[in-house]
Amino acid sequence: MIVIEFKAYGKQKQYNAIDEAIKTAKFIRNKCIRHWMDNKGVKKTDLSALCAVLAKEFPFANELNSMARQASAERAWSSIARFYDNCKKKVPGKKGFPKFKKHCHSVEYKTTGWKLCPDKKWINFIDKKGIGKLKLKGTWDLWCLEIKLIKRVRIVRRADGYYVQFCVNTDIYEEIELTGKTIGLDVGLKNFYTDSNGDSQPNPRFYRKGEKRLKFHQRRVSRKKKGSANRKKAINRLGKTHLNISRQREEHAKRLARCVVQSNDLVAYEDLRVKNLVKNHSLAKSIYDAGWYQFRKWIEHFGTKFGRVTVAVNPSYTSQNCSNCGEVVKKSISTRTHVCSCGCELDRDHNAAINILNRALSTVGHTGTWNNIPNAWGDLASTLIGENLSQQAESLNQESPSRD
Repeated sequence: MIVIEFKAYGKQKQYNAIDEAIKTAKFIRNKCIRHWMDNKGVKKTDLSALCAVLAKEFPFANELNSMARQASAERAWSSIARFYDNCKKKVPGKKGFPKFKKHCHSVEYKTTGWKLCPDKKWINFIDKKGIGKLKLKGTWDLWCLEIKLIKRVRIVRRADGYYVQFCVNTDIYEEIELTGKTIGLDVGLKNFYTDSNGDSQPNPRFYRKGEKRLKFHQRRVSRKKKGSANRKKAINRLGKTHLNISRQREEHAKRLARCVVQSNDLVAYEDLRVKNLVKNHSLAKSIYDAGWYQFRKWIEHFGTKFGRVTVAVNPSYTSQNCSNCGEVVKKSISTRTHVCSCGCELDRDHNAAINILNRALSTVGHTGTWNNIPNAWGDLASTLIGENLSQQAESLNQESPSRD
């Protein structure tokens, strides 16, 4: 499965209709959550049946396509199922009890309620919301795709406009030549990552660089009168600045991940839990700004696409253990050089990257994705261990619409 995204262009009347459709989708989802809270033993089929009841009771809900209503109910059930799963697994801390959505930015259609024009450069939404015909602009070519392969269509509202996403059921595998190389990666705040060969990539710090501009727009928002049109414009400018920073971070992670995966047959990286790391409030902003989650997500995506082995290993003591003799050399965070009694003297991150690679080569690892590469790894089985990081559309791998 892949997600292909296009910028959508239409008239202001159509944009208002999209906003109404998004509000309706949010209303149905919240109603499903309320129904689950008020009644014991509610199942997924009960939420689907509730959609028909809401359509009869509320005229504006009936205007939305029936499968779009079902998709909203499925969103509600996914949050409920995740809560049940966390309780069953006894996940420490909060279990993610389903909450009502205050802000929603998308509406999702399944196989009905929309129709592509013959040239596949326009899409027509044919439900009663009145969205109508939208022009699609992007670098992807839909000519090579059959309509039956498109399983879902989503309209997304962002600060810089509206986008249409297509969930396509197609194989993303691309065969490339083997390199015979392996690499271990240690991510950090000083450098974005340091590999087992001693090479490093600088940390771009996109948020830190754009923080001055963000503060300027935030002050503009705070000075405007609440509810005024000028405040809405100021909020939109602030949103565009945040969106630009997030896109820079995403494209940077994607570019590096693609290069690393294409250049090596095996990529080992740390199985970091970012949610736990950001509990250190002194480093939380810098950790979020680094974009480790995006980097890992793209490594796993390109590992699947190019048939490479990607392994997430336990990061415990990778910085403390000596990569040469294995002896524990305790050091504080401020100590940037690893010096061992065996004579090994390396940069702290370089030493950790070597340990990460050695762990990946010696064991399957606690979590991660092993992809089947018969030519390079003989009878190595393809197994999936741990959680899928892609949450765009239920195990979908999304690439940017601007670059491949």
